[in-house]
Amino acid sequence: MNVLAIGAHPDDIEFGCGGTLLQYAGAGHTVYLCIATDGSFGGDPQVRLSEQKEAAKFLGAKEVFWGMYRDTELVDSRELIHKIDGIIQQVNPQIVFLNYKDDIHQDHRALSEAGISATRYVPEVLFYEVPSTQHFEPDIFVDIQSVLDKKLKLLKLHASQVDRTKVQNLTILESVQSCANFRGYQGRVRYAEGFKALRVLREIA
Repeated sequence: MNVLAIGAHPDDIEFGCGGTLLQYAGAGHTVYLCIATDGSFGGDPQVRLSEQKEAAKFLGAKEVFWGMYRDTELVDSRELIHKIDGIIQQVNPQIVFLNYKDDIHQDHRALSEAGISATRYVPEVLFYEVPSTQHFEPDIFVDIQSVLDKKLKLLKLHASQVDRTKVQNLTILESVQSCANFRGYQGRVRYAEGFKALRVLREIA
């Protein structure tokens, strides 16, 4: 399969579905990433670009598509929908992962709304969570116990962001592990990633 993960910022994808993507890539599926903004509000854009490239390489992604919109200024617009739609036409994904629309960060909300429109013909579309996501109640769980260590290494490659949690004495790595443990408990495994389905099409042969 072709799998496309779309994130508003560098590191959104790794936090929300990095473990799942590691397993898809490891199983021989083709993984693509799309990063909508330059991440400049959260640090030096060139540093964040470099970190994302290293993370994509570690993940085993075939290609990274760059929106290069300004961080914090992403808008749900015809232009953004058209850009995502063009990537979808190029990749022809069977699965797309997106930021969840209920989120306190405006970029996440805008990307999610545009992504919903752009993925209207994709058979499977799943929302993932990040630390700023609200009211997220997953209905799909992926066991990531076997790749949790790799997911943590993936997040470490976004070195400029590890300590930017806005919570004293809490790193992004601790946040990732806590989230994985909680979703794992809900999914009845030790560590998991949780997803909310926009659409899941199953064909029974």
